[in-house]
Amino acid sequence: MLSRTDLRGRDLSARDLRSLVPRAHLDVGHALAVVEPIIADVRDRGAEAVVEYGQRFDGVAPLHLRVPVEAIEGALASLDATVLAGLHEAIARVRRFHDATVPPPVSVDLADGATVSQRWVPVQRVGLYVPGGIAVYPSSVVMNVVAAQSAGVASIAVASPPQKAFDGLPHPTILAACALLGVDEVYAAGGAQAIAMLAYGAPGVCEPVDVITGPGNVYVAAAKRAVNGVVGIDAEAGPTEIAVIADASADAELVAADLVSQAEHDPLAGSVLITDSVDLADAVVDAVERRASATKHAVRVKEALSGTQSAVVLTDGIEQSISVADAYGAEHLEIHTVDASGVAARISNAGAIFVGPYSPVSLGDYIAGSNHVLPTGGTARFQSGLNVTSFLRAVSTITYSAAALAAVGDRVVALANAEDLPAHGEAVQARMRR
Repeated sequence: MLSRTDLRGRDLSARDLRSLVPRAHLDVGHALAVVEPIIADVRDRGAEAVVEYGQRFDGVAPLHLRVPVEAIEGALASLDATVLAGLHEAIARVRRFHDATVPPPVSVDLADGATVSQRWVPVQRVGLYVPGGIAVYPSSVVMNVVAAQSAGVASIAVASPPQKAFDGLPHPTILAACALLGVDEVYAAGGAQAIAMLAYGAPGVCEPVDVITGPGNVYVAAAKRAVNGVVGIDAEAGPTEIAVIADASADAELVAADLVSQAEHDPLAGSVLITDSVDLADAVVDAVERRASATKHAVRVKEALSGTQSAVVLTDGIEQSISVADAYGAEHLEIHTVDASGVAARISNAGAIFVGPYSPVSLGDYIAGSNHVLPTGGTARFQSGLNVTSFLRAVSTITYSAAALAAVGDRVVALANAEDLPAHGEAVQARMRR
């Protein structure tokens, strides 16, 4: 089921490794051509167009594009008690971590009378997208909303696809999670039409936002690309992926369980084992095949594990395993080695790193406290996962006295003249002459 890529005995550059690691093919460019007319239509016709696309793509036209408050509260009242307890715990842990990661203001005295400070200011309004296709993701409500609330965002709108089974409302578990978090602005809208509505607004129904975050399918990713610049976005999320660095000390059953767990998300999900142990690789492959056949979503899991995005990568040792992991830049990276903490400290490119046998990715998906909205497709080389700074802007404040300006004025003039911008220097000289 899992293919093998043998890198042993090969001296490979970072560029070589990036071309060899398994990867899902995601044609955002093609999807962009599909979503652009939808976005233009929503921009022009607003709520009417959003409802029509809901009927076309989700099979149901929501009776209310904005979900009534009583429906949100009713979903919470009818929520299963064990799910409610899980959401409470997830919210508490995610909030505690995100509250602690808000960057503090900084003020630096560079000289007498010369001070530069920086403070972090939240955007005013955000739109948070929560998928509702193959699976239901109340955990994504928690991750998006808590990060925005910890950042201090005052206005939060959530959009999630209408569900035919629930009379055109988003899934009740998603609504219940919104209720728990105090979010009462929820829209029964999915796909590119939801992203367009959040970006441009729908007169009389939804005000435009400043930032859009949250995962989705390729059409959601393409729509976020299309509106980037009109609003800020977190990332163009692709199919989920897990990579596991393991050596001979790893427990094959645990590694296999985690590879299967991420394959459950999507037929394009990537599950990659990076190991220098052939014996472990053989044991993991056997366990994966057995577990994949026995799990509930066996068809979806087997398709993901058999795809070009999933593989066992054999290496010469831990050094090459680390190089492969950095070239892959996994959304989720697990470390199952003798010195797991030491290996984790040497990783440069990963959305989130899960250290040791008792820190599975599924813990991070729900209740570890970290955020599960993470960079995919190798973008962890240059991009962070969703965090409080996704909703914050750094604003600098510069305060110089006359004496402080005079102390460096000649140097400003010299640099301005070197750039052939003499008026810049003259603006300083006008003050110095005073």
